Amino acid sequence: MAEVPAEQSAATTGVQTANNTAAPELLALRQQIDSLDAQLLTLLNERAHVAEQVGEIKRREGSPFFRPDRVAQVIEKIKTANTGPLKAEHVSAIWREIMSACLALESPQRVAVLGPLGTFCEQAAIEYFGGAADLIYCNSFDEVFHATASGSAQYGVVGVENMTEGVVTRSLDLFLHTPTHVVGEVSLLIRHNLMRQDNSQDGIEAVLAHPQALAQCQNWLAKHLPNAERRAVSSNAEGARLAATNPAWAAIASERASTIFGLHIVAHAVQDEAYNRTRFAVICLPQTMATPPASAHDCTSLIVSVPNRPGAMHDLLVPLKTHGVSMTRLESRPARTGQWDYYFYIDLDGHPSQPNVAAALAELRELSAFFKVIGSYPVKA
Repeated sequence: MAEVPAEQSAATTGVQTANNTAAPELLALRQQIDSLDAQLLTLLNERAHVAEQVGEIKRREGSPFFRPDRVAQVIEKIKTANTGPLKAEHVSAIWREIMSACLALESPQRVAVLGPLGTFCEQAAIEYFGGAADLIYCNSFDEVFHATASGSAQYGVVGVENMTEGVVTRSLDLFLHTPTHVVGEVSLLIRHNLMRQDNSQDGIEAVLAHPQALAQCQNWLAKHLPNAERRAVSSNAEGARLAATNPAWAAIASERASTIFGLHIVAHAVQDEAYNRTRFAVICLPQTMATPPASAHDCTSLIVSVPNRPGAMHDLLVPLKTHGVSMTRLESRPARTGQWDYYFYIDLDGHPSQPNVAAALAELRELSAFFKVIGSYPVKA
């Protein structure tokens, strides 16, 4: 047997002595954690059993399984009761996952999102529905709308607006003729990362990403990769998937996408605006979920068209001023009639159950050649 040097033996003995001194206290704490974990597991399964009973009642009554207003109420109550040291946002995330897992026992929620794995759209869906939702990955927002309208998915999540690049025009166009409506909203802080096979920015010939992402990073790309081709693809995650097939290609995508496709992040947060958020709309058929009840903070989204005559746009805004309803967004899209007509996409602050909002909507309907409410839903204050 080899002889151990005296200094190594002394050092080893010292470590063992230190570990042995600390071990009883640490062991006791670990045993306490194990005991608490066992209690938590028992309680979680008890909650799951109650959720299954709730699901049976809902199934008999034909009432909706997923109630985002109920989820919000439970999470708010838990956050209010929380005394720490866990942070409120961490408690909120934990409870959303608990409720998502319990809901999956009642009735798994099928949610269409822009794919593949690793898109911000997927991230928005997980934030809204929790990780237990059954995600259906689509190649475009057109497919998300179609899957939701056809019933192959109960819900869909689509991008509608970015703080720096404005609205997602394709989503606005699809809202015009779809039978779905908006029942919720998710606002994500978007951080774009440059990723590729090699852990270097050298030799990049093309950068692949969704057109919105390329636009949101155009100044950074012009400065750091002026000679690289900017290639638009269906999603950032699709760009990451393609970048994994060619060492000369790079992608702009989320950290999750880099993990999924085994890519190195060679530059973090390459978006031009540090505070870069994107709004995602949660859509479904009215028979899947009716308009959510009023909350403390609601948005009503609608599409209108007015006759092409002088003063028509002014007349459209008068009911809002008369009834004290704030307009938070106004976008226009060509009607494609060949007559230079436009559809106007309007977001109002409030809910149709409020008398002033209801009165303003009624007058707007009378003034409009086309009128469609595409959703009233709660938004974060």
